[in-house]
Amino acid sequence: MASWAAASQGDHPGQARLSLRSGRRLEYFTIGWNVVEAVVSVIAGALAGSTALIGFGIDSAIESSSGAALLWRLQEREGHADRERTTLRLVGVSFLLLAAYVGFEAARALVVHDAPSPSILGIGIAIASLIVMPLLASRKRALALQLDSRALHADSRQTSLCAYLSAILLGGLALNAGLGWWWADSVAALVMTPIIAGEGIEALRGEHCDDCV
Repeated sequence: MASWAAASQGDHPGQARLSLRSGRRLEYFTIGWNVVEAVVSVIAGALAGSTALIGFGIDSAIESSSGAALLWRLQEREGHADRERTTLRLVGVSFLLLAAYVGFEAARALVVHDAPSPSILGIGIAIASLIVMPLLASRKRALALQLDSRALHADSRQTSLCAYLSAILLGGLALNAGLGWWWADSVAALVMTPIIAGEGIEALRGEHCDDCV
């Protein structure tokens, strides 16, 4: 299996180095965006009492850790494979715990009719994420092909999943704000739950494992 270093020594080393730098910049941007997304979503969710928003925000925070693990790989840091695998296992467990929390809270809210307040801030961050994430995922897939990187391709799938979560979140928030369907937030959170759990399972399997380049 070719490595990141080997890719930079191929027929077009200059282009490979440019692609690697582009990959690093994308990961730095992704991590920064996820941090902003997490802070805004959690604050908006806490103010509105929205399980879907809070879950989305925490998911973004966990994705920052996953992105950091891939950035480690892009930086070609050798000899830290065990630490990288440990990080990804922690990320996987965190996603699974989050899925359990979101599922429980959403079900509880439906049972007790715990209606969240409309959140314009939440709708704004969901729209922004729905615009940014597909563009990021597309660019990552293109770079993954150039570098023959399974790790970066796996990360592009996770970015695409974030876009799906954004669409689900936006639907729930918009229905609550526009039509007064209080239960839409909890239903959106329940729909998000298996997607978040799937992210956890993929991380536990080690998509950015030592053999993934």
